[in-house]
Amino acid sequence: MHLPTPQGMSRRHFMQHMASAAATVPALQFISDVRAHAQDIKKAQKACILMWMGGGPPTIDIWDLKPGSKNGGEFQPIDTKGDLQISEHMPKTAMQMDKLSVVRSMSTREADHGRGRYYMHTSFVPNPTVVHPTFGSVVSSELGAKRAALEIPAFVSVNAPSGSPGFMGARHAPFVVSSNGQIRNASLGDKKDRLGQRLRMLSVIETNFINSKRGEMPKGHKEIYKKAVNLMTSKQMEAFKVAEESQETRDAYGTGGFGQGLLMARRLVETGVPFVEVGMGGWDLHNNVFNTLSTQRLPQLDQGIAALTADLSQRGMLDDVVLVWMGEFGRTPRINQNVGRDHWAASWSVMVGGGGLKGGQAVGKTDRDGVRVDGKAYLPGDIWATVSHALGIPSKTVHRSKRGRPMKLANGGSAIKELIG
Repeated sequence: MHLPTPQGMSRRHFMQHMASAAATVPALQFISDVRAHAQDIKKAQKACILMWMGGGPPTIDIWDLKPGSKNGGEFQPIDTKGDLQISEHMPKTAMQMDKLSVVRSMSTREADHGRGRYYMHTSFVPNPTVVHPTFGSVVSSELGAKRAALEIPAFVSVNAPSGSPGFMGARHAPFVVSSNGQIRNASLGDKKDRLGQRLRMLSVIETNFINSKRGEMPKGHKEIYKKAVNLMTSKQMEAFKVAEESQETRDAYGTGGFGQGLLMARRLVETGVPFVEVGMGGWDLHNNVFNTLSTQRLPQLDQGIAALTADLSQRGMLDDVVLVWMGEFGRTPRINQNVGRDHWAASWSVMVGGGGLKGGQAVGKTDRDGVRVDGKAYLPGDIWATVSHALGIPSKTVHRSKRGRPMKLANGGSAIKELIG
């Protein structure tokens, strides 16, 4: 086969270019394969998004309705794409319920806001002798520390009071941001040179201080400071900028704080962050519960959950990202004189999905009036043990408090069989 030589180029020169190009093709294919593999690795990174409903949501009006009961309230249940019914005010989420499940038999004892929040986040009841880590800190320790390429915090909290890292230490504390992506003092502008000089000076001082055997705290401080600098200079900070998403995507999630927080959560887990908590408050509904739910809380909730679930599914990420929806407790089946519901921890619901867990089902049940669990009851530790299973964290993992006391993962809870198969 004769190849015409381009004008102005000798045949020898031309053939050398052809040989070079031929050698380059496999290299380009190799680079393409590496990039594709990197994307697969990114997708395969396990993560959890916790949707925290501060105040205690009335799950009897959302996930476990009681039509015909004296406690049933004003709402009716609707069919879903799964084998369960949910509130008529959650129609978009109903279309995603084949991917999500509801644990309807939570019974958690703690009906005080502070104690309930601590218990649900840690799996332990409050104890004056030890501060247990919120579960995001546990995931940060177990997964985040192993992700060398991750330059931003492994535990991010968006509009949520996430609790303490406890004996895990400050390096696993939640990095708290607002849903608009604004992070105070995170931009260096033209001050990088000055920062570099100061960091070099600080490094000398801290190294000398650490070498004087002052304990673990200086080492922890140096590590935290280094992470803070990495945060300010990392391109991964782009994950916080939800405004860079298309208007269509932002509208799909909802333009309020909860929807935009979930959109940020998706961007963060896509970057490699293993735990993101997104808060939505306003659930302490002692008064006017049905009007508040139907006109304010549930439209936002419905849109956000449905958009996040669909988006993760379309991106091929849902099997690797666990979704958890919970508050500190539920609310009374009995409707009070102010057309509200009060605190109730004896029988309520938590929603879970994604992460390879089985969707489309109701696990456990409550009686006809929603007053008590009918059959097996579940605790916070069982929820977090299920999440741990989905994330690949061994159930036999044991951490130790500052005094050396062994602490079982999720307080020894058991993964829920109906969800893990």
